[in-house]
Amino acid sequence: MPDPVKGRVARFAIGQVVRHRIFPFRGVIFDVDPVFNNTEEWWLAIPEEIRPSKDQPFYHLFAENDETEYIAYVSEQNLLPDTSGRPLRHRQIEEVLEPKGDGSYRIRMSGAN
Repeated sequence: MPDPVKGRVARFAIGQVVRHRIFPFRGVIFDVDPVFNNTEEWWLAIPEEIRPSKDQPFYHLFAENDETEYIAYVSEQNLLPDTSGRPLRHRQIEEVLEPKGDGSYRIRMSGAN
């Protein structure tokens, strides 16, 4: 049986600012799973008509909407690049990422050991 993820490359990168295709939130990617890596209960809680397939990259985001900040786990099919240029306010971003100057982020380099 062929490997369903062989040759699959994540479309988005750590540090990239993205927005959800359906729901009104945006965020910055801080981790990527090559395929679904969450609980079956989480997956089944998504309404069937919009439930994504498991054989695609899933992204961990420092996400925010107009009301709050949170961690989101989103399938690749539901993300779009965010080109708004608006700054993100999520407080955890600065713990893991640092701004690159072009609107995206990079992994923060920790101090020398």
